[in-house]
Amino acid sequence: MEPRRALIVDDNAINRELLSFVLEAVDFEVHTADRAETAFQFADQFRPDLVIVDVQLPGMSGLELATRFRNQPNGKRPCIISVTSYAMESDRERAFAAGCDGYITKPIDTRMFADEVLRIMSTRANPKVVGASA
Repeated sequence: MEPRRALIVDDNAINRELLSFVLEAVDFEVHTADRAETAFQFADQFRPDLVIVDVQLPGMSGLELATRFRNQPNGKRPCIISVTSYAMESDRERAFAAGCDGYITKPIDTRMFADEVLRIMSTRANPKVVGASA
């Protein structure tokens, strides 16, 4: 069986490393990017099953990136999960409107993160918000 592929897009190196560690522990092949523009170009060759994206990125926002993934005509679209410190209901609604399948608020619980990602991937039609304010 081919490993699941994840792309983590966050401008904070510590966040990228932490999320990579958690997902690699549940057998994801993980690649990272610090900018949305780089991530979108890289994903064209890498073909991730999952994209974890921070909302607030330099240049193109994480929500703009989610919309671009959702609108691409070729191939299988990845599951997109927003991981953000924005915890208001309106932020959650904007993330889902942009095309995110899930929304996890920071700070993340590393003991639960992988399980929640797998749950969102398996139930993409029925997303929910989790995290500190959920």
